[in-house]
Amino acid sequence: MNIFLCSSKHNYQHIPSIKKSLEKIGHRITLPNCFNDPFLEIRTKEDSLQKHIKLKQKLFKEQNLKIEKNEAILVVNFDKNNQKNYIGGATFLEMYKAFEFDKKIFLFNPIPKGILEDEIMGMNPVIINGDLSKIV
Repeated sequence: MNIFLCSSKHNYQHIPSIKKSLEKIGHRITLPNCFNDPFLEIRTKEDSLQKHIKLKQKLFKEQNLKIEKNEAILVVNFDKNNQKNYIGGATFLEMYKAFEFDKKIFLFNPIPKGILEDEIMGMNPVIINGDLSKIV
């Protein structure tokens, strides 16, 4: 299966081992935007508001293309700053776009409690609880 990995940049450290494990069982992986430069967005925002806006627009378009060309997304949702199973704004948008495109949505960990909980539940993701063999 072709899978786009989605994650907060603060959880990118988990991506290499997950990618390797998924490839080992035959999946083809697309990495998150800015994976090779996770803090590009922060630096751009500090440099110029207009540059940041243009970068965000570019990244939104790129993530849409990545979702469209893959069969599924895997949301790598580990904790961030005391927020259990964190899903940030960009990742939520990726989930919604996958839902719109009728793609499979997998969550590495359970749905986080909070303001978007009902919306995420409505997308009916498959929660794999870290078991990559459940991605089928």
